[in-house]
Amino acid sequence: MATQSLCLLLFTSLVALAVSLPALDIRNLHLLNGTMDEIMNVPPESSQPDDGDNHDPVNHVRQARDIAHHPPAGHGWPKDCSEMPPGSHSGVYIIQPKGLHHLVVYCEMNVTNGGWTVIQRNQRDTPVTWAESWSTYQYGFGNVRGEYWLGTEYIHQIAKQKVYQVRFVIQDSTDNINFADYNLFSVEDESHGYRLRLGSYSGTAGDAMTSDNPNTMHDNMKFSTKDRDQDTYSKNCAYSYEGGWWFSACYSVRLNFKGGMTWGNLCKGNCKSSLILIKPASYC
Repeated sequence: MATQSLCLLLFTSLVALAVSLPALDIRNLHLLNGTMDEIMNVPPESSQPDDGDNHDPVNHVRQARDIAHHPPAGHGWPKDCSEMPPGSHSGVYIIQPKGLHHLVVYCEMNVTNGGWTVIQRNQRDTPVTWAESWSTYQYGFGNVRGEYWLGTEYIHQIAKQKVYQVRFVIQDSTDNINFADYNLFSVEDESHGYRLRLGSYSGTAGDAMTSDNPNTMHDNMKFSTKDRDQDTYSKNCAYSYEGGWWFSACYSVRLNFKGGMTWGNLCKGNCKSSLILIKPASYC
């Protein structure tokens, strides 16, 4: 009996140790719609449960330890996709912005030197319903491998780490790929309505986000959803046009929408796809 009690005490202590081992706190795992094996910077499990003594307490703790996910050796988790090692492929990765929990994101490594964090992706025939609530937009929805919104709060948290740039990639109605770059990008915190701040434009899509017309301006606008109206219109743009965005009164760009999207004069309600990418700005 004494031996059994000692073994039980040892097992309880070791299990408690295993529980305290570091594990990932991924708050937006609902975007993965798959298994952890699809995440490209999570090392494979170094051991599989064997057919040995399953009652061995040390064996139980070893297995618990080995399936706990740890950051890459010698480094913390990347703060955004720009910190992925050279030669990394596009795909789903774990990041941990400064002062925040872990997030799953899609990293685009094939566009203009790579290192881009995808904050939005949409297709005209998407199954995603973009007419979502403030809280749903705040913490993201959709499928990180397909159409999705990363989350307004998470976009703010990532972009406040450094000086960021943004690229909008638009597929028009004739399948041409166009882009709009802004050399500065930031989103203020929730208390300031997640207001959007953009820098200077360059690209092929046309500057549809900044405008001399206050009715179609998106730069310097607060974010609006169907249940939180922060636009400059007498009615609710997000409710009327079925998707959250940085509306004024109301828009020249509508990308968060189920159906044909709009980007300025490039395509008015018949854009086929959109992609929004951010990464730290580069300066000479």
